[in-house]
Amino acid sequence: MKLRLLAWVSVCAVTAGLSACGSSGGAESGRTTIDVWLMRDSVSTEFQKDFVKGFETAHPDIKVRIQIQEWDGIGEKVTAALASNDAPDVIEAGNTQVAQFAAGGGLADLSDEVGELGGKDWLKGLAEPGSYEGKQYGIPYYAANRVVIHRTDLFEKAGIDPAEIKTRAQWTAATEKLDEGGTQGIYLPGQMWYALAGFVWDEGGDLATESGGAWQGALDTPEAIRGMEFYKELQALGKGPKDSDEDDPPQADVMAKGDVAQIISTPGGAKVITEANPELEGKLGFFPIPGKSASKPGAVFTGGSDLVVPAASAHQDAARTFVKELTGDTWQKKLAVAMSYVPNKTTLADAVADDPGAAAMAAGAAENSHATPNTPAWAAVEAENPIKDYMTAVITGGSAESEAKKASEAITRAMNAGS
Repeated sequence: MKLRLLAWVSVCAVTAGLSACGSSGGAESGRTTIDVWLMRDSVSTEFQKDFVKGFETAHPDIKVRIQIQEWDGIGEKVTAALASNDAPDVIEAGNTQVAQFAAGGGLADLSDEVGELGGKDWLKGLAEPGSYEGKQYGIPYYAANRVVIHRTDLFEKAGIDPAEIKTRAQWTAATEKLDEGGTQGIYLPGQMWYALAGFVWDEGGDLATESGGAWQGALDTPEAIRGMEFYKELQALGKGPKDSDEDDPPQADVMAKGDVAQIISTPGGAKVITEANPELEGKLGFFPIPGKSASKPGAVFTGGSDLVVPAASAHQDAARTFVKELTGDTWQKKLAVAMSYVPNKTTLADAVADDPGAAAMAAGAAENSHATPNTPAWAAVEAENPIKDYMTAVITGGSAESEAKKASEAITRAMNAGS
């Protein structure tokens, strides 16, 4: 799934219809041509050129033709392509979209590639959404998650060492200390539901659970309610709006004004902040969202992408070869360094050790990576998102128990509406 502040129709002739974007493939002087759809800005032009050159050198019998797609409207476009007889050979899909595409029967089963690709070490937040009904359809490609972006100068002035903040209790104590003298200890809007999800998971709760083939909302469990109570406590240590999310107003713009000590964001937010206020260049740092205990970082929603192969691809072997290369260790390390991503395997976290933002992401993702409920029905929840209204209701004084019950009922209705 695309993450905000993570950099991310087609360059082919969209006016000619989907067939113009599909896999004309075939042979060119004995070479198989595969069409690959990658998302806008998921890789740089330089990395794309380097990979294609390296891949075609290693596999001279395969020619790669990459077409760049936009995130806006991609779900409908991929669904149409999968239903056609002229689908591309490889598609980059948001990790939480894979179940939806697999449920329609349009994806090739890649379960037999898991062992060779070291699937036991894949990030949980990418691997689980890439599977559906016991089969692996999506191969983890890259990941990103939220960290704490903080003002190093304000922390130093307050005598706080961010490296020593390992637990929620230490985090709130530090935030309280920062929240004085006109400074917001943290800017946290009332509806950042991905952050809430992390706190819920840390408590042992979930957003929704499945039993006997039916899904139901789970925000009204004691564990989930404890996660909401912590969110409310943290949100009160700043002046964030109670009835909007991180995009209204853009939280990076708020931090750029100079009176905010921390935000929860992907590391890319730091660049947006310094572009808006160059005086903050060199004054921003990163650390993983603290956990309930010091034994591991806080749980994080892992956004990112998987690579899938349409069942209609006419070049299954070549498509699988492409996927193996791009998601294999060699190119994963290069991709992580080039794009400040989290590699797809926990064993590759050291590849970004020299990138503070990516290293903070990798620490959280490697030890406590999660995803939203792995079902096509979750899309209906995000469409109306009763979680946001629930959060605002509790933050403004409503009963967590009664509001959580209403939100869980709304989630249940949304997830089962089409069943």
